[in-house]
Amino acid sequence: MSGRPARVLLYSRPGCHLCDDARTVVEQVCAELGERFEEVDITTSPDLQDRFGEEIPVTFVDGRQHDFWRVDPARLRAALA
Repeated sequence: MSGRPARVLLYSRPGCHLCDDARTVVEQVCAELGERFEEVDITTSPDLQDRFGEEIPVTFVDGRQHDFWRVDPARLRAALA
């Protein structure tokens, strides 16, 4: 599993309560399904800040945008199935 790239990317920023909520859901669903996720802090890149702005958190699954603001656990499970 460690050799595979993460299927889920979570774009977030520090101090964002929606990001904290999304991280919890992503962690739980990925743990259930044996998947990895990576979290990217958009404040480390002006390009990411321009791209996502206030529409964070943003989740991507397999390179495609999945959700923003809130992560629905059932929808995330389905996307990873």
